[in-house]
Amino acid sequence: MLDGILAEMAQDQPAVQTIAAAPDEPPVVAFDFDGTLTVRDSFIAFLKWRAGRRRYLAGLVRLLPAVLAYLFHRDRGRIKAAAVREYLQGVPRDRLEADAREFAELFSRSLLRPDAVEVWKRWRSDHVRLVIVTASPDLTVAPFARGLGADALIGTQLAFDAQDRVSGTFETPNCRGLEKVTRLRRAFGPDVVVKAAYGDTSGDREMLAMSEMPGYRVFKGTP
Repeated sequence: MLDGILAEMAQDQPAVQTIAAAPDEPPVVAFDFDGTLTVRDSFIAFLKWRAGRRRYLAGLVRLLPAVLAYLFHRDRGRIKAAAVREYLQGVPRDRLEADAREFAELFSRSLLRPDAVEVWKRWRSDHVRLVIVTASPDLTVAPFARGLGADALIGTQLAFDAQDRVSGTFETPNCRGLEKVTRLRRAFGPDVVVKAAYGDTSGDREMLAMSEMPGYRVFKGTP
């Protein structure tokens, strides 16, 4: 049960720091990551893999108060931050980046939807900017984004302390819902043209609404 609740809340190269796009810039095609490009939540899978079965289950027990509180406040950012504190707090950035690379190398074939990747590749032949917009930490998604050849990655940013270790909080709001639109406009300008967008949850609704060609749960393929 706890595992299922954590997976539900998590559906929700580093984040883009781009200046407002020029009028002749190519349009954006935005893909949600978890559940859209992948068959399941990548962040939960990463935490399970990195912690190991026993450590992961022990962490779920300690997260019980936060999970029960989530049933009332329904704030996915809060429960996600609790999971980050439990499993990642104190981890050096370079260690986490190395772990994320290894995870992507091991699991990209079993996580990525083949039909979603095929559509991604078809868009690559057009004059567009392919962007992943995800609620998962950008640091853990970055190796997948590089492997796909993404033009940009926008995600929830982890906060780091003075020793460059995970502090257990976020540098940015949880990147879902209206925050996805906010981050796209911050990255590419207030008049960014989103030619197409793909998503699979209510957290993608606003991003889909701003696109010319919204695609909701269009990918069903499994590796």
